Amino acid sequence: MARKSEGGERRLPVIQNRRARHDYEILNTHEGGIVLVGSEVKSVLAGKVNLQGSHCRVESGEIWIYDMDIAPYEKAASFVPERRRKRKLLFHKKQIELLRRRSEERGLSLIPTKVYFANGKVKVEVALAKGRKRYDKREAIAKKDERRARQREG
Repeated sequence: MARKSEGGERRLPVIQNRRARHDYEILNTHEGGIVLVGSEVKSVLAGKVNLQGSHCRVESGEIWIYDMDIAPYEKAASFVPERRRKRKLLFHKKQIELLRRRSEERGLSLIPTKVYFANGKVKVEVALAKGRKRYDKREAIAKKDERRARQREG
């Protein structure tokens, strides 16, 4: 459940796909809504979402997210939706067309990086990303370690 901070206000969960930032070079991000059914919103509010291995595709003018795991809500009554079903993302037509064209370029993918609440609605941040090779990952880790060492010294 979303925890209450000391001031009494609720802190809503932000679910991040940390693996995506390791495996992909993020070029730019876009925010869109997501179509959820039944008790899925309660599960997202409880932070029971896993984005690892999920990806997006543009099909017939709509963007769909695949393999996003939303655990069933424990207190749900009878209707429990499938955990890893494909879910529709809500974007403007111009954004969908832009993302479709860019994702068809060589080596670019649509990867969900965050799920969060904004103004009472569940939002998904989708990144246009380029896959990293193994040696690129090693370079990124080395740069990060070097930057941390400099911060500790200075």
